[in-house]
Amino acid sequence: MTIRERSLIVAVAIACATAVATASKPRGQATKPAVMGPGELEKLAARPADHRVSYGPDTNQFGELRLPAGRGPHPVAVLVHGGCWKAEYATLRDLSAMADALKQEGIASWNVEYRRPRQPGSGWPGTYLDVGRGIDHLRQIAGTFALDLSRVVVVGHSAGGHLAMWSGARQRLPAKSALRVPDPLSLRGVINIAGTIEMTENITHMESLCRDTVVTTLLGGSPSAVPDRYREVSATAMLPLKVPQVLVWGEHEDFVPLALAKRHVDMATKAGDNARLVVIPGAGHFEPANPASTAWTPVLEAIRSLLKQ
Repeated sequence: MTIRERSLIVAVAIACATAVATASKPRGQATKPAVMGPGELEKLAARPADHRVSYGPDTNQFGELRLPAGRGPHPVAVLVHGGCWKAEYATLRDLSAMADALKQEGIASWNVEYRRPRQPGSGWPGTYLDVGRGIDHLRQIAGTFALDLSRVVVVGHSAGGHLAMWSGARQRLPAKSALRVPDPLSLRGVINIAGTIEMTENITHMESLCRDTVVTTLLGGSPSAVPDRYREVSATAMLPLKVPQVLVWGEHEDFVPLALAKRHVDMATKAGDNARLVVIPGAGHFEPANPASTAWTPVLEAIRSLLKQ
């Protein structure tokens, strides 16, 4: 089954769920407007990357680099795509349009691919190690491409939003964690666009929309079976992160309830972190990742604000 066919399956599932919910609403209650689907995100036009660079030996361990005009050094936005953590659902192609838009704004983008369940070496700990390794690989290419390592942010959408949040928490991992590496690259901040934050929650709903046991497959078991793994990938459990966090949610988000995002921001703020939530009126799960949408403006503003700190 192709990625596009898988995307269509997810889109149909969301559309059916929305239709059922709409039909059950009392007369006079507002209905949810039509929102962007995964197939539309995949179809966004994008130019080829300036460079494709491997950060490991596996065919999925690479990134696409886009560089703005000028000599640099350039600030960098690391992009982490979503797709329910599944290779069948998405690739880094989903964020290529975003990468193009950032290039036009004078920001270099490092759009990383990573091993996803059920690819060899993926899951625990491979998927997380890939994302961390991809970010840290900027040290190896910064000189060649005039990248400013003092101005790096990580931006993730959906499942990639979860991985972006985790990347901001890496320095908080326990010494014996299988995910811990010495001296992870310092970040100006992380931006989570509608991604899971606390992995022990929302599992049934997430796996229903993704039509697969994506969370338990990724982590190799349930929260009761492998509690340490869930704790080591859940940003809320590792507060304070000591890294600025911006959470971006559409008003009509389907996958991750807004209440969970609000709770994390409240807890992070109380723990002393710089954290804030941006809710975009009229937007669903995919619009904030679309630079042609008005929902992109708050995302770009968040990226700029973190890079200027």
